[in-house]
Amino acid sequence: MKLTKKQLNLILGLLGCLCFGGGDWLMMYADPTFEGNLEWLTIGTVAIPQWRYKLAMLLAFPGVILYGAALFAVQEYITDEKKKKVYHYLNAFGLTPWIALHLIYVVILSLFAWLNSNGFSDDALLICESLFTNFAWLISVSEGIMLPVFIYWFYVQITGNTVFKKGMAFTNVLLIFGILKVISMLMPQSAFRIAFTNGLMSESMIIWFLFVYLEIGRKHGSKDADHKNNL
Repeated sequence: MKLTKKQLNLILGLLGCLCFGGGDWLMMYADPTFEGNLEWLTIGTVAIPQWRYKLAMLLAFPGVILYGAALFAVQEYITDEKKKKVYHYLNAFGLTPWIALHLIYVVILSLFAWLNSNGFSDDALLICESLFTNFAWLISVSEGIMLPVFIYWFYVQITGNTVFKKGMAFTNVLLIFGILKVISMLMPQSAFRIAFTNGLMSESMIIWFLFVYLEIGRKHGSKDADHKNNL
């Protein structure tokens, strides 16, 4: 089957999510036992080699480019020009914190591992928890900037301002995230659970891109069938 340009753009988004999600797993997949107030500062992350943290950060750069390209392409599914422009600017604004969020976790985890491996294990937990406390506001602000574009996408879909049926609004990435979050809470404590939880947004985006990809493919297939019938 020949892929359409729209489907190729969505594949770029999937690759971007794999970059971000891969980084999320690289920095967290380890023994989940922890002693402090932050459950992601685990005993296992101490043993993670520094190259994994560096790679996790490096992957964020192609990740945000590929992910952003797909999200900007999605605006072409909006049928109202004014609403398309609103989505465009919300998306541009919403892409800014992705690397910032990635950076704060990578840096703190990398520092935690380095301190524990270089004779500062007695102070490592206190230093890293204090560093996170100082920048915890960044998490809330970043998430606040990221969310409006997805909320707005739900709005334009549910009001019938996209090429999709209104019911497609309920495949929204935030709803998928909520479902996966509940699933993660039911999982037993393990290296898989902590890495899965850390990558929830990327995993949710993968599922959402797949929903859109399949729907676009179905519409393209229907148009081809109609064209053949009319010949």
